Amino acid sequence: MAINRRNFLRSSAVALAGSYLFKPDIQGSSKGNDSIETIGSADDEQWWKFLKSQFSLKEDLYYFNNGSLGPSPEYVIDKTEKYRRTLDSFPSRYMWGGWEKDKEEVRIRVSEYFDTDREEIALIHNTSEGMNLFARSFDLKAGDEIILANHEHRTGVVPYEYYCKPLGVKLVRPVLPLLPKSADEIVDIYRRAISEKTRIISMVHMTNTNGMILPVKEISSIAREKGIILCVDGAQAVGMIKFRISDLGCDYYAASGHKWLFGPKGSGILYASRDKQELLKPLMVSSKWDNINIRMFEDYNTRNLPELLGMGAAFDFNNMIGQDRKQARIYSLKKYFRDQVDGDNRFKIKTPEPDDLSAGIQAVEVKGRVVTEARDYLLSNYNIDCRPMYSHDLNALRISLSVFNTREDIDYLIVALREFADK
Repeated sequence: MAINRRNFLRSSAVALAGSYLFKPDIQGSSKGNDSIETIGSADDEQWWKFLKSQFSLKEDLYYFNNGSLGPSPEYVIDKTEKYRRTLDSFPSRYMWGGWEKDKEEVRIRVSEYFDTDREEIALIHNTSEGMNLFARSFDLKAGDEIILANHEHRTGVVPYEYYCKPLGVKLVRPVLPLLPKSADEIVDIYRRAISEKTRIISMVHMTNTNGMILPVKEISSIAREKGIILCVDGAQAVGMIKFRISDLGCDYYAASGHKWLFGPKGSGILYASRDKQELLKPLMVSSKWDNINIRMFEDYNTRNLPELLGMGAAFDFNNMIGQDRKQARIYSLKKYFRDQVDGDNRFKIKTPEPDDLSAGIQAVEVKGRVVTEARDYLLSNYNIDCRPMYSHDLNALRISLSVFNTREDIDYLIVALREFADK
């Protein structure tokens, strides 16, 4: 039975092959993570094919590039477009005051998702904005040190180069292994990089290079003991793996809504612990600059509110799937992909295998071939989009697995990879 995408999440129940019942709850609290009732599981392909139909990806496109930019489902697109039309029906009302309650409801959704205090969440534009905010805020002096491992995203490094290096601050760049044997190996590298002059550790939660998950919680514990500020770039982790920011113990966390959360492009999240908010200096000040609370970091006077409110719809969509179910599905796809590549001497996986060290991003090298040639071949001949990674001796295709990917999609990818390897 064909299901109209635009009716997804709108009706009180949707039957699929007589086995599925969808119960939307998109008003008010979205704290419950089990609002899709199904006899299926992370390996129930029929249900995940149904979920894939809710995304408006080009019909013949095989999209394995969520790590660069995630698509929004029709539900989020429709809700965001509705907000846009509402804004233009009475611009001054909705830009300045008419949506104050709605904005706060989005903040509540985000805080519930991460199990934090709503007064620790700012609604910003993207991860890069958060990393710039961190880098320019702290009163550093010549000789102070900031730890930035070699797998940091470039936009997580540039702000420190711009704001801090001219002050004489030293950027310490420890080298992380591509394939660590355990999280302890990574912790030890950070521990050895710390000195009496270390003031800040800035680190990714998950690398964009090869999808390696870093042990934020363990490093946070070390940082707190030594009075070191810990800032986290969560662009790749949020929406892919389940965690509570309070469990991580970091001081600050920045993430984008437009990757694994499937939110509108240009929507982001900033977490700042209550005891460290006073250290931050807004990137921009407006009429409410003296309103000293978390909202001072999102006061742009005029901004694209439909995108901000659309992020609330994205959290609703994710909560309807359920964080546990979503994570389990991504790990199931990871295993399915690795099982077909591991042991094949034409390929080398350059992402750690243990589930505590990687999830939905897997980097695979086609041995003896240049990665750009592999990417171009897959795109031109199979309409497969993935990202070539050149740095860190990778020469690998970054395969981003998300909930709109199916096992059939992975089978198709494997056929293309084998064909290219045998050319």
